[in-house]
Amino acid sequence: MKYRRAGEAILASSPDVISDISFAIEDGGFRWLTGASGAGKTSLLKLMYLAEHPSLGRIDILGTQAARISRREMALLRRRIGVVYQDFRLLDHLSAYDNVALPMRLARKSEAQIRADVTELLRWVGLSGKLDRRPAELSGGEQQRIAIARAVVGRPKLLVADEPTGNLDDDQAERLMLLITALNRLGTTVVVATHNLNLVRRYPAPRLELAGGRLVADG
Repeated sequence: MKYRRAGEAILASSPDVISDISFAIEDGGFRWLTGASGAGKTSLLKLMYLAEHPSLGRIDILGTQAARISRREMALLRRRIGVVYQDFRLLDHLSAYDNVALPMRLARKSEAQIRADVTELLRWVGLSGKLDRRPAELSGGEQQRIAIARAVVGRPKLLVADEPTGNLDDDQAERLMLLITALNRLGTTVVVATHNLNLVRRYPAPRLELAGGRLVADG
């Protein structure tokens, strides 16, 4: 994957952001993604949730070769992927409830099911009293919990999380890791990027480690 500035074309001479990376994750697997700042973790996650495409190479996601599908098929594939962004990406004009409900509405679930699932999930993350609050009325940690709830509410087949506990205290981080690991036990494949090696030690799982844009450990 080569670096480019917004609006610029990718040139053969453009520097690589990440390169020479090859790995496979079994269906229902869990992987930590670690590495120093600038190692390429976020770039690799963008490839995994199909926000970017590789300059060279091949990506198979959920049994699908991403480069060979139509735009409509790509949209449907993305609906099977839950993403926790480092910058939250909540919609400012929507309430906490409606931000979390959005993936289910896009999937055309019934409002009764949406109400049951969203209210239960917001209760689990400790925000049952703030369903009507908009993102600007919530703290950074509360916005992080909304972002995680939105990513998991549709029970995605793949969950990709970029520093999901970065704005949370230890108790909330622990609670949300219990949620993520429970989803994993139900069959969701999970990749979590983190700098928190204490969290990695508390929840042992195979680790993908990046350094200088290259994969230096897998296992």
